[in-house]
Amino acid sequence: MFELMDEWGPEKVVTVNHQRSGMQGVLVIDNTARGPGKGGTRMRADLTVQEVARLARVMTWKWAAVDLYQGGAKAGIRFDPASPRKEEALRAFARMLRNEVPSEYVFGLDMGLAEQDAAILCDELGDRGAATGTPAALGGVAYDALGVTGHGVAEAVDAATTHCELDDRRVVIQGFGAVGHATARRLDELGYRVVAVSTAAGAVHAPDGLDVAELLALREEHGDALVDHASGTRLEAGQELMLETGVLVPAAQQGVLHAGNADDVRARLVVEGANLPTDEAARQQLAARGVTVVPDFIANAGGIIAAAFGMRDRYSPFGVEVEQIIPTVTERMRANTRTVLETAERSDTLPHAAAGALARERVREAMRLRGQLPPT
Repeated sequence: MFELMDEWGPEKVVTVNHQRSGMQGVLVIDNTARGPGKGGTRMRADLTVQEVARLARVMTWKWAAVDLYQGGAKAGIRFDPASPRKEEALRAFARMLRNEVPSEYVFGLDMGLAEQDAAILCDELGDRGAATGTPAALGGVAYDALGVTGHGVAEAVDAATTHCELDDRRVVIQGFGAVGHATARRLDELGYRVVAVSTAAGAVHAPDGLDVAELLALREEHGDALVDHASGTRLEAGQELMLETGVLVPAAQQGVLHAGNADDVRARLVVEGANLPTDEAARQQLAARGVTVVPDFIANAGGIIAAAFGMRDRYSPFGVEVEQIIPTVTERMRANTRTVLETAERSDTLPHAAAGALARERVREAMRLRGQLPPT
């Protein structure tokens, strides 16, 4: 565990092991100088502690970059989310973290978890405030129905294309899940032409633009197999990343653009809808060819803006004030994207470096004020 630690954190790493169900889990509280730890909770069969620690650090920078007063944290459950014993694993995870939740961390939704799972976590601890992302019927925010993260990604795309004076309004979206489909829906409303989308089953491409309404309907009917039914040319998953387009939105898995394939990307703007979809080598190669990359912890921060409402109102008898969420996401996403791109130009650095410097400055100042920095 010690190799995970540096000047920023993590402050606490808690691992749990439930022998009966086979559930193994971890909570990483990275840095709470600006507020209590908050970040999503994910479940997947091959999850690692290092993965959760990296994502907890992303949350530290993400909260600071959007200037909201929460700290970075993340939780993960090493378990198959398709297992019929999922609820048992969830309840065991909640029980084993009752010392930390909700006093130091509040569960949220991430890969492998849905609104009902958040409700189960709250039920197990007997605390309505133990999780955000609970169903609307329990006073929570219906993230998937609102599509807040994808809506925010689309607003970041529009702000970035305006800043970069990019006339090419063709968009390729890798991933058509909770983030990707909402991104496509909002970009279609904004007048962009979605020319390719992909799922785990493959990709579909139409140079003149796909029918987004059709894609959304097919997603409801067929899930990932929508690519087998949509109008357009069928491609293998991954080929969509190399299509000629104005904007590429990787909104699926991490590490999809790297030194081995970045030079083959033919987009002029990359907006990171997923967490950690590019590495430093890829960003350097893209920048050398004049391709702008909007960082993940800026572009996909719509979800945490909504989560901030959930955190604020999770004990309210009136429920979350949902009508405030989308206008706030729109305003903050556009402003944050412009700020980061303008700062990058002024400092002659990549947007990731500019956004990271801004976030670090805010976190360091909070640490200084709390007396957490070592004496000089």
